[in-house]
Amino acid sequence: MAVSEKQLETWSHQGSITQSSTTYQAVRQVLEASGSAYSGRDTTIFLQGSYGNDTNIFADSDVDVVIELTSTFYTDLSQLNADDRATYDAQRTPATYSWQDFKTGVLNQLSERYGGDVTEGRKAISIAANGGRRSVDVVPAAFFRKYLSFESSTRHRYVSGICFWTLDGTQIVNYPRLHSDNCTAKHQATAAWFKPTVRIFKNMRNAMIVEGRLRDGDAPSYFIEGLLWNVPDHLFGGSYLNTVVACLNWILQCDRTALVCANEQYVLCYPDSPVTWTSEALDRFLSAAVDYWNDA
Repeated sequence: MAVSEKQLETWSHQGSITQSSTTYQAVRQVLEASGSAYSGRDTTIFLQGSYGNDTNIFADSDVDVVIELTSTFYTDLSQLNADDRATYDAQRTPATYSWQDFKTGVLNQLSERYGGDVTEGRKAISIAANGGRRSVDVVPAAFFRKYLSFESSTRHRYVSGICFWTLDGTQIVNYPRLHSDNCTAKHQATAAWFKPTVRIFKNMRNAMIVEGRLRDGDAPSYFIEGLLWNVPDHLFGGSYLNTVVACLNWILQCDRTALVCANEQYVLCYPDSPVTWTSEALDRFLSAAVDYWNDA
């Protein structure tokens, strides 16, 4: 047996974006308002997550916002050779304004506007839902460069990302723009089948959680997007039924240690990384999905 094409087609639909868009614009105005502690610093604000990637479903609620400090940046120099590293060190100018300074300013700015609705979490600053406003997670981040070469201050190559630190001091480095760009490219390469398929898998995950087949938190949306991004383009299309079966079969048969995140900067599964899945959680998700599909 299998989930019906009609159900899959329903699950493929994008959830409402009106309230999330209104929420995002309101929070953005607060973050950009004059008089903040970071006024005059170069910043960029953008959506990430399901709403940023157009893979949101009806059950999605939180709006994920990044405010990125771009006038200060942090680096990964591990891929530079000795000469390039020496050149970089000789030409480096230490920043006088840190990410921590920036985060404090963002937290104060949001607290002044939203008061008790603001909570500082482990990774993000949360704003509780209130009236017509959806709940929001704001991540104060800094520009990050993973250098590939550094011949001089005008001749160098790097991969652009963001970084921030959790409350316990763990640095998080990720590449949300690369993730979004690659998912959009995948969507185009699959004749617009990729993002609806992601929504189907997300809805199926939620159904499995409700039925007790899967633990909540085992399959975050970000990793579902990354998982399906690895599936060959030609397996998407024809019908949702064919697409889901083809995707599941390919994933079950592939070398899952070779899967990468959609940003192509990390392997998809790694045991102790804050930005990757675990193979155990992926296995639980796949086992539950197969059982759910067969029992439908």
